[in-house]
Amino acid sequence: MDMMRGQQIAEAGLTEWRKLAQGLHARYLVDDFGAGARFVTAVGEAGDALGHHPRVVIGRGHVDLELVTDDAIYRDDEGTEHVVEWVTQQDVDLARRITHLAADLGLAADPAAVSEVELGLDTATPATVAPVWAALLTGDPESQGRGSPSDEVRDATGRVPNLWFDDAGAADEAGEGAPPRQRLHVEVYVAAEAAEQRIAAAVAAGATVVDDSNAPGLTVIADQDGNRGVLCVDTSAVAAD
Repeated sequence: MDMMRGQQIAEAGLTEWRKLAQGLHARYLVDDFGAGARFVTAVGEAGDALGHHPRVVIGRGHVDLELVTDDAIYRDDEGTEHVVEWVTQQDVDLARRITHLAADLGLAADPAAVSEVELGLDTATPATVAPVWAALLTGDPESQGRGSPSDEVRDATGRVPNLWFDDAGAADEAGEGAPPRQRLHVEVYVAAEAAEQRIAAAVAAGATVVDDSNAPGLTVIADQDGNRGVLCVDTSAVAAD
């Protein structure tokens, strides 16, 4: 099944879901664990009908859901097909069913609360270092390149964040006497409506905005020691007002 582009996802009108990284994410508020379990049971039955299921986490007072297709088809500029992890029509269809189920159960959504964390590593030799990180993060060599045409490391069970590789600036050397350049950083994906508050909270805690030239899609933030992280918003999948 073909992957969906950001504009297609935005046009689907999934008001209770947000596109973060590869998948669709939603949070529904529940009174207690039992209510969460009953909701998940209903979601499972809906998934059975479509032959597709979300990843689910039941937390204190909420149920978090992620919808993503493991074998979506991506075509590059040359027309070559790649099997990737991404949103497809089946994810959109199930998201709509889940939204209706939540409404029937009287559950409210909290889309601004969803988030996803990934790791980024600058390196000029991703194919060389990826096996090390695949072994360290997941213990499974098959996680290298899983769901991605690159060497990105993705754990099939979702236990650890995805790790992707970027050669941008990897060959740059710090000046003499300068501290070593940071090469591993955290990326935090949030809903578009949560980005401004998240950045403000980080700044209030002592952070500095290093680069907001690509905001709201990407905002680089540094802590007091200079360690950098990136706040990410998938602006391509945000519906126009």
